[in-house]
Amino acid sequence: MPVLLASFGCGLLFGIGLLVSGMNDPLKVLGFLDIFGAWDATLAFVMAGAVAVSSSGFALAKRRGRPMLTDANLWPTRAEIDWQLLVGGTIFGLGWGLVGLCPGPALVDLAGFGLPIVAFVAAMGAGTLSFEFSRPRSTSGQSLGNARPVTDG
Repeated sequence: MPVLLASFGCGLLFGIGLLVSGMNDPLKVLGFLDIFGAWDATLAFVMAGAVAVSSSGFALAKRRGRPMLTDANLWPTRAEIDWQLLVGGTIFGLGWGLVGLCPGPALVDLAGFGLPIVAFVAAMGAGTLSFEFSRPRSTSGQSLGNARPVTDG
């Protein structure tokens, strides 16, 4: 239950942050991407703030060692740039640039029940599921992701 409550709290904080910063508004994002037109630098400031806060959080978590609510940290174990990262980043960027939404803001905007947002989130879910079903599985049926437990902090 503590992990569930922590997850809820983090999601709530993230959603409020998106709303307060206006990053749930596709026009803000599209304004940021329009570097040759009416460029809106707001997203750059939000991203800089997020990097500063999360960098501090990661530094504290690494210094702490064992996490508070689980047995081990799940740090990424891969650092190379491969074709999946390049193709995935390109597809993500195309979708972001065409619509002005990425997954977080889309889920926040889902609360408004607008039909275009519902369709976007449904398509996003279908894309995610189709990718997950195409991934290699371990013998236990789990998807083999990139994060592995690391107990040494």
